[in-house]
Amino acid sequence: MNVMEMFSLKGRVAIVTGGAGKLGSQQCDALSEAGAHVVVASRNLENCQRKAAALSASHAEAFAVRADVTQPDQVQAMTDAVMDKFGRIDVLVNNAYSGAGVGVSFEDLTLKYWEAAAQGALHSTFLCSQSVSKVMKEQGGGTIVNIASFFGVISPDQRVYGRSGINNPPEYGAVKAGIIQFTRWLATYLAPDNIRVNSIAPGGFYNNAFTDRPDYEETFVPGYNYRTPLGRMGNDTDLKGAVVFLGSEASAWITGQNLVVDGGWTAW
Repeated sequence: MNVMEMFSLKGRVAIVTGGAGKLGSQQCDALSEAGAHVVVASRNLENCQRKAAALSASHAEAFAVRADVTQPDQVQAMTDAVMDKFGRIDVLVNNAYSGAGVGVSFEDLTLKYWEAAAQGALHSTFLCSQSVSKVMKEQGGGTIVNIASFFGVISPDQRVYGRSGINNPPEYGAVKAGIIQFTRWLATYLAPDNIRVNSIAPGGFYNNAFTDRPDYEETFVPGYNYRTPLGRMGNDTDLKGAVVFLGSEASAWITGQNLVVDGGWTAW
C-alpha cells in the first residue's frame, strides 16, 4: 500500500456527530474529500441535510441523520439508520459538544451547566462509541476519533479574554480531559477487535460570530496569537489533515493517543 492509498477513505463510511457545526463541518469536508461516505449527524436535521447535500454534490454520497447524541435511544437509532443505508461503519468522529457555560463565572456556575457539559461531550462520546463499536466488532474493525481540546491538557490563560465574555469555563476542560482518558481506556479495550481509538485536542479557532464582541479583535485575538508559536488561531482547514490521518490506514499502528493541534501553544 503506497502512501496515497493509506490516506484514502474511498468506500468507507464515516459518522461525524455535530457534523453541521463549525469544526464538525470541516471534518466532514476532509473525510468526504478523502473518499468516504460521510454521515452528518446532529440535532438539527435541516442543517445536516444541507451539509450532506453539499458533500454529495462534490464527492461520495453523504447522508444526514437527526440525533441528540446525549440520548441512548437516538444514538442507537442513528447507528441503525447508517447500517440500513450503507451496511457498515468504518469511522466514528465524536465531535458533538453542547455545553452552555461560556460567559458564566465560576461563582455563578450551576450544576445544570456542569451536567450539560458532561452530557454534551463525555456522555455522548461514551454512548456513540458503545453503540458503533458493536458494529465495528462484527465487521472486523474500525476507527474512533474523539474530539477533545488542548484545554483538556492545560488550563486557559484567562488574561487573554478581556471583556469578550468567551472565557473558557471550568467544566469544559474537565470533560475534555475525561475524553482524553476515556480514549486511552477504550483504545486498550477495543484493540483485540482491531478497533483503534485516538483523540484530537484542537487549540482555539477564529470565530467570525464573535467579531462584534468587545475586545475580541482588539484584545483576545492578538493575545491568543502572541501566545501561539505559529502566531495565529486555527482556520477552516487546520483540522482536516488530522482527522483524515487518524481515520485512515495512515495511522494503522497508532491507538490510544491524543494529537494536539494547537499551533504549538502547549509546546512553550
